[in-house]
Amino acid sequence: MNVALTVLEIVAPIFLLGLVGFAWVRLGFEYRIEFITRFAMKLGVPCLIFTALMKTEIDPAALRALSLATLVAYGIVALAATALVAGLRLDMPTYLSPIIFGNTGNIGLPLALFAFGAEGLGYAVVVLAIMAVMNFTVGLWIVAGGGNPLWVAKEPMVAATLLGLLFLWQGWETPAFLTNTLDLIGQTAIPLMLITLGVAVARLSPGRFGQSLWLSLAKALICLPAAWGTGVWFGLAPVPFAVLVLQVTTPVAVTSYLLAEKYDADADAVAGLVVVSTLLSVGLIPLILAFVI
Repeated sequence: MNVALTVLEIVAPIFLLGLVGFAWVRLGFEYRIEFITRFAMKLGVPCLIFTALMKTEIDPAALRALSLATLVAYGIVALAATALVAGLRLDMPTYLSPIIFGNTGNIGLPLALFAFGAEGLGYAVVVLAIMAVMNFTVGLWIVAGGGNPLWVAKEPMVAATLLGLLFLWQGWETPAFLTNTLDLIGQTAIPLMLITLGVAVARLSPGRFGQSLWLSLAKALICLPAAWGTGVWFGLAPVPFAVLVLQVTTPVAVTSYLLAEKYDADADAVAGLVVVSTLLSVGLIPLILAFVI
């Protein structure tokens, strides 16, 4: 009973805020998703990442272990996903990237924060940053059929992570007035991302429901064992282990849909994956939490 209540306390705010965004759009109110997404990803999330890393008391050695484990886990997922997509003769630019990369920002960060507090958030932003680098290099190359790896240098999340790690390593802190300002900006990121997720789901027009369902299940069956096995192999402590598993197994991100639409992949098919995998996560995430908390 205590475990069930704890899991409910963690996941309820996430899905309720998503429901707020969903209902807001369905009621016909305006929501400028492009502006809010840009604000969150270019300013809110970088501030959240920087302050979380700067103020965390996590052992740098633990962060290094988690970073290596994240790279290995995503490598395993990428190999398995490539085999799946190639074996089924599906379109690589459309399906490969969404199966590999999950919604580590909108869902992963609040999950880690609500489940494990500031320590969990510190670990989660490291996984998010590594995933972002991979997504905006390898992932973008898959969807667009090419690209410049230097694009990732333009992402504020990456710069915020590197700067935050530098401050953590050196034990530096920004002046109190600046820290408070960055904190306030960063605190806007999580509610905005969750509400925006609900808005995006409400506006998407998913296609091929049956295919989306079994591919979403396949994604979960690839990502969960890969993350779990990698965490055990690296001997991660309970909190980084749980964060790794949760982050790698998050559902398909709205970013995958936006990239598919921008680079002329099958955006309707990716929209189906976003919606169905997000709905599946309503059951999957509490189940995972029950085992890792």
